[in-house]
Amino acid sequence: QVHLVEYGGGLVQAGDSLRLSCVTPVRSFNNYVMAWFRQAPGQELEFVATIRPGSTNTSTADSVKDRFAISRDNAKDTVFLQMNNLKLEDTAVYKCAAGGIFASDPQHYTYWGRGVQVGVSP
Repeated sequence: QVHLVEYGGGLVQAGDSLRLSCVTPVRSFNNYVMAWFRQAPGQELEFVATIRPGSTNTSTADSVKDRFAISRDNAKDTVFLQMNNLKLEDTAVYKCAAGGIFASDPQHYTYWGRGVQVGVSP
């Protein structure tokens, strides 16, 4: 029942950049592995990126590896997804998740945000 909170979505043009934020509602969540997923209409949930609590390691999907980057702020209460050179196929609802295992499988994550819409136009 605990939900994370995402910010920064919107409608942009192809080639633009966008920075998403995910805020943890409780400070203890700063010790969790954090991840970003996305889901386009009619499609399954897709892994985007994940990061360890201490930023010691990250993993990014091949489809966005050269354009997207996940990071944490100094206080470790917010996780970011920097998205550069956005493409039409990036259009989706982006969701933030927290878990205890560094993985790309959504089943390993316990807490989720409601999602934020990102739309990319020509």
